[in-house]
Amino acid sequence: MALTFGLALQNDFPPHISPSARIGELREQTRAARDSGITSAWMLNHFLGNMQTLQPLVALAALAEHAGDMRLGTNMFILPLRHPVAVAEEFATLDQVTGGHAVAGLGMGYRSNEYDAFGISMDDRVQRYTESVELLRRLWSNEVVDFEGEHFTLKGESIGIPAVQDGGPPIWVGAGVHKAGARRAAALGDAWIVPPHAEPEKLRTILAFYADERERLGRGPAQEVVVRRELVLDPDAEKAREIGLHYRGENTRKYSEFEAPDQTSSYRHLKGQDGLADVADKSYLFCDPTTAIEQLKELEAIGITHVILRMQWYDLPQDRMLQTLETFRNEVLPAFR
Repeated sequence: MALTFGLALQNDFPPHISPSARIGELREQTRAARDSGITSAWMLNHFLGNMQTLQPLVALAALAEHAGDMRLGTNMFILPLRHPVAVAEEFATLDQVTGGHAVAGLGMGYRSNEYDAFGISMDDRVQRYTESVELLRRLWSNEVVDFEGEHFTLKGESIGIPAVQDGGPPIWVGAGVHKAGARRAAALGDAWIVPPHAEPEKLRTILAFYADERERLGRGPAQEVVVRRELVLDPDAEKAREIGLHYRGENTRKYSEFEAPDQTSSYRHLKGQDGLADVADKSYLFCDPTTAIEQLKELEAIGITHVILRMQWYDLPQDRMLQTLETFRNEVLPAFR
């Protein structure tokens, strides 16, 4: 399968940026990505954060008319905080708005303030996630659902709005780069979105484990093998690295005010600038176009089929983001056509 690319849109941003202005910029980015041959666009989900956050399903619907045939998905939607009936109908609505191009990227979240505010124990998040995925699939079948779980119960109900896609939007699981995350993605997802800090060698190992798990469960190969990457392109590789470390660093400092998703070394990028530089040099694409092609070819050789690229953080200016996107379109993408 040829390597394809998505764009992670920055829908969280600092307080001095106007949300209405950012929506206009995101529309411009979506059109530019569409015209560049990028095939998907993504938004994250957080509540009560320290940056303004456009909620993804509403914001993605606002971009649909600008996206053409691009898939529009969440990266990630915090599933255990919501009732699966609401999630099923909201994603089905997005699937209708996009003409059948919605993707349900579903994660568990990691911030205790979100769980506290919703009155949900973080100890319940795995079970709530698992039950919710089962209910989503059953509701998206458009059949009458009887379900009794530990957290959710339905008796003789069917979804109020069908999805366009048969069986509903594909479910892409967001999970950490460890065996527990790989098992969850293998059991529940149509694909696994691997976080951006995963180094190529670790990726090779964990994806082999993931493929074996899918085979053991009788699920066969995943629809897509997906990894995220951070991207700044410039003819001067040192300049690209400087820009990336500065603006991604600003984001890192804001994110690090909350708990890390787990305590493993996978999340050392939340532990300050030194950790960020180490991860960036091993896994991010803060570089010149030639180096980006080499590193993306390495991912392709590992078996990655789709790379979701984030090109903007914190208050990185729109024109700088669009410069990276234009360079990617003109100098990197042709190597993968």
